[in-house]
Amino acid sequence: MGIDLVAMCVNDVIVQGAEPLFFLDYFATGKLDVGVGERLIAGIVEGCVQAGCALVGGETAEMPGMYHGEDYDLAGFCVGIVEKDAIIDGSATRAGDVVLGLPSSGPHSNGFSLIRKILQVAGADLKTPLDGVSLIDRLMAPTRIYVKPVLRLIAQLPVRGLSHITGGGLLENIPRVLPDGLEVVLERKSWRREAVFDWLQRQGQVADAEMYRVFNCGIGMTVHLAAGDADRAIHILREMGEEALVIGEVRAGSRGVVIA
Repeated sequence: MGIDLVAMCVNDVIVQGAEPLFFLDYFATGKLDVGVGERLIAGIVEGCVQAGCALVGGETAEMPGMYHGEDYDLAGFCVGIVEKDAIIDGSATRAGDVVLGLPSSGPHSNGFSLIRKILQVAGADLKTPLDGVSLIDRLMAPTRIYVKPVLRLIAQLPVRGLSHITGGGLLENIPRVLPDGLEVVLERKSWRREAVFDWLQRQGQVADAEMYRVFNCGIGMTVHLAAGDADRAIHILREMGEEALVIGEVRAGSRGVVIA
């Protein structure tokens, strides 16, 4: 849980072209369980290490009149820095640009209202194996942190747009960094979708469009850049441990995101 909190913040910072500098957390509960608190803070620390930012402080609050039993609230925020003329906002994107996809580790931190409903309706056994890993471990795999590979890429190539695929999935996040008159066409067969998404779609009888609107469906971040820079970008990212691949292109149009 702690690492997911950091991941969601720092990944949102990096898509602006900014380097995360420091992170603060807020943990509130009815009565502090030291074991739970230690595990959460350990996850936050690990997330900060992966992102290369400092955990400079935080707040722990006990409020028995507000929280009951094992309930708790966890929040945080990250501050990053980027030169004004180096902000990445998607405005430089052009028709003909390629779209790279960086794989996710699973649902990350989004879509869990639907996930819980599917688990309930399906009467699922959380120990059900999916590609040799239990369903619960697939669902709860920590959100990936893309900061260091993307910072390396930005330092070496002109990246035109970045999207962190969170709530709203592929269909709603990518259009936020597209200039008017442009759309993105993604080739579905170009990337591997983890078995957990197939399980969720099958058990919940979820339509394709809804899957792409709710979940990342295997792609945690997208990168827009000139077609001539694609091979170099993939090489840079793979040197940093990211299995990046071309999953689509930018075209003239107004349909937002089309998944073919």
